[in-house]
Amino acid sequence: MTFPLAIAARAAVAATGAGIAATRAALHGRRTGLAPAGMPDLRSDIHVGRVAGLEDAAPPPHLARYDCRNNRLAELALRGDGFEAAVTEAAERHGAHRVAVVLGTSTAGVAQTEDAYARRDAAGALPADFDFAHTHDLHALPRYVRARLNLRGPAIAVSTACTSGARTVIEAGDLIAAGLADAVVVGGVDTLCRMTLHGFNALELLSSGPTRPCAADRTGISIGEAAGLLLLTRPEDAPAGAPLILGAGASSDGHHMSSPHPEGLGAITAMRGALDAAGVRVEDVDYVNLHGTGTRANDAMEDRAVSALFGGTVPVSSTKGWTGHTLGASGALEAIFATICLEDDLIPGCLGVEEADPSFSMQVATANRAAPVRRVLSNSFGFGGSNVALLIGRA
Repeated sequence: MTFPLAIAARAAVAATGAGIAATRAALHGRRTGLAPAGMPDLRSDIHVGRVAGLEDAAPPPHLARYDCRNNRLAELALRGDGFEAAVTEAAERHGAHRVAVVLGTSTAGVAQTEDAYARRDAAGALPADFDFAHTHDLHALPRYVRARLNLRGPAIAVSTACTSGARTVIEAGDLIAAGLADAVVVGGVDTLCRMTLHGFNALELLSSGPTRPCAADRTGISIGEAAGLLLLTRPEDAPAGAPLILGAGASSDGHHMSSPHPEGLGAITAMRGALDAAGVRVEDVDYVNLHGTGTRANDAMEDRAVSALFGGTVPVSSTKGWTGHTLGASGALEAIFATICLEDDLIPGCLGVEEADPSFSMQVATANRAAPVRRVLSNSFGFGGSNVALLIGRA
């Protein structure tokens, strides 16, 4: 990998709205996108981050076989913030075969399969119109985006649980460093589905009411859906002043299938790796965007890991109170949040938290505040012990 990489374009869709302007307004206005799930087979106090407007985001007719909720989320993101035009410009500059697509997801089009399963015939056969390869298959997402953008470079799916969206940045850096691509569309897209909600509910990890990361009385996760896309290039190929991926670090501690390492050893390794890759000291980081899911174990682990590396000197918070935990999309979506914090000199305080857990050593922000922000460390941790940290900053 070679750093820095420039974020030449970005696009975001989440429960807070479609587009960077809507995302920025929600962050500054402290407006959550979480609302009751409204599903009869779930507790009435369970909240989710649902994206509106997907009924108007069908793929173009020649790509209709890809139609599913997950690809509609990707389509809605592609239409916003000049993202498609930026990719077209990169393809014209370098050649369509030199622009790769690397996208993360944890569930892809599972919702499409759930619908198909509900429509089985009397013999148990799935309906004839169900197309697994173009909807549910993990590779359907990058294949759709590559086809939609008329690209001919590599198309790669990443599925490392909740680090998927962040991990794509590392894969993009490797492709560019190896001379296999000059620009890469990266990010993550994940969609609400019954499997995810019932799975987390079975693990007793879903929050009562909207998630409240870092609160002393936090009760768990709120699941959300989102698409976060970035176009990564060498800095000289990006618009002047584009935010930069200064460094990235990853680790796999393999501690437990669903629980984080209690002392955060893998998390510390990933964070330190990001700082080392950028040649940046601990004291040069102005804000840490926590993975901060709102579960007791995850938040406590992250407090120990961040405190071991930073002490209590850097402000930290989780933005999942706005969007919910968007799983495979979260690392990319929160990298976009980090760029907004850089542009606006904003430290967004955790939503719905009047006072942070008194046992924490981190300096948890509970209200928005203005402060100089030149470098943001954004954390993503996933099931199975997968850990990724991205350091995002200004030129």
